[in-house]
Amino acid sequence: MVGVGPRRVALLVMAVTAVSFSAIFIREARAPSLSIALWRNVMAAAVVFPAALLLRRDELRRLNRRQVGVAVLSGALLAVHFAVWIASLSYTTIAASVVLVTASPIFVAAASRALFGERVARITFVGILVGLAGAALVSGGDLALSGRAAFGDGLAVLGALAAGGYFLAGRRLRQDLSLLTYVGIVYAVCAVLLVPIALVGGAPFTGFPARTWVMFALLAAVPQLLGHTTFNFLLKDTTATLVAISVMGEPIGSTLLGLAFFTEVPPWTAVAGGLLILVGIYVATTAQARSRRRADPGVGPPVPVPVE
Repeated sequence: MVGVGPRRVALLVMAVTAVSFSAIFIREARAPSLSIALWRNVMAAAVVFPAALLLRRDELRRLNRRQVGVAVLSGALLAVHFAVWIASLSYTTIAASVVLVTASPIFVAAASRALFGERVARITFVGILVGLAGAALVSGGDLALSGRAAFGDGLAVLGALAAGGYFLAGRRLRQDLSLLTYVGIVYAVCAVLLVPIALVGGAPFTGFPARTWVMFALLAAVPQLLGHTTFNFLLKDTTATLVAISVMGEPIGSTLLGLAFFTEVPPWTAVAGGLLILVGIYVATTAQARSRRRADPGVGPPVPVPVE
């Protein structure tokens, strides 16, 4: 297993920056959340699935049942992640939802060892917890205690589990499948499953102004096709734990973009939380790099990663 190199760091930073634009485009879309999730994935699938059919036809024909099953599961988990996390916002606070849904690295780190035999250093979990504390500060810390909030918190945890499963499935299948084949199937399955979810949720499919359609297209192009696809590209030779940890940087990116686009000056809690997230990411990623180096003496010295 290779160490964390500059190229991989650059790709992770690019991917985190891309997904951080989600908050900007969602705000400007001014549409129901399920409608946004649906069209974001439909438009992304409309790009990659036909391309996979055209350019990876032979590979698609060679897929075995296990590969198809895991790819479909990955798409279903991505759809569940979008659906339950969006639903959680109707029951609990934004702070609780953001913190809990960001907890996916804990589940990924634990499962990676069991499923793939990947060494996970104990200090990695310390870094993840520090990052979660930072996420709590960034989101405002307005945690609520009630039965309704507990239900919303449960949905957010389910969203974190689904996101973790999505990364783990990608880690497994990207060892065998090309990027285009994998994302073509996953995004298409996610889009198809979000249709009945949106119907049940009463989300409109049409009737949006032109500006909203532009935001849908930007969500598909930047956070989905650039952000998620880059994460899936990296999963071929990067552990799911490191990829999941890097996603913890999204609240920082969204806060900085809010400052740039809407002149929203973050409160001191957001600044302090952002610093904690960076510390947590640094601790977790460098611990993982050292752990991999001990497991594989041929790996060079770990590269310090301020943002991954």
